[in-house]
Amino acid sequence: MKFVVFLRGINVGGHHKVPMAELKTLLKSMGFSGIKTFLASGNLVLEGSEELVLTIQKRLEQHFGFSIPCFIIPFEKLQKLVESAPFDTVEAGKKIKHYVTFSADGVSIPEPLPWSSVDGSFQIILQQESAVYSFIDLEKGKTTDAMKVLEKFLGKNITTRNLNTLEKIVAA
Repeated sequence: MKFVVFLRGINVGGHHKVPMAELKTLLKSMGFSGIKTFLASGNLVLEGSEELVLTIQKRLEQHFGFSIPCFIIPFEKLQKLVESAPFDTVEAGKKIKHYVTFSADGVSIPEPLPWSSVDGSFQIILQQESAVYSFIDLEKGKTTDAMKVLEKFLGKNITTRNLNTLEKIVAA
């Protein structure tokens, strides 16, 4: 079966370094095939059994020496989430960025949606299963502030990806 794996918090600011070539070699030795990486921020596509994919997080911690939260999504499910992204009324560009946040805990946004920050810089449009769709206007706000809002609503067991990255992953 084909899966997408998002590794949270690696290769950020020189911390928790995980070289992609080393990661691919490790995953291949575990029995995965068709391994592709996207960017150096922990975006993977791979093929393997459901049982095997559930062993990734523990094995990465053993190999690299620190905990790496893993978000595992069947490839077809990610395709559907990307195809149904509700951003048709807000065009992305240099200042407008579309994001999809994944919650491992299945927590729901406690506010009515769509939700907007007071200054209008950040909006949460929709929650669909474990995916939350949002966008930020970088002329009015900062991505870090938006991520803090998402953590406040959903907790720390989340990871966020730019829609452009997700589109590249599902096109692979």
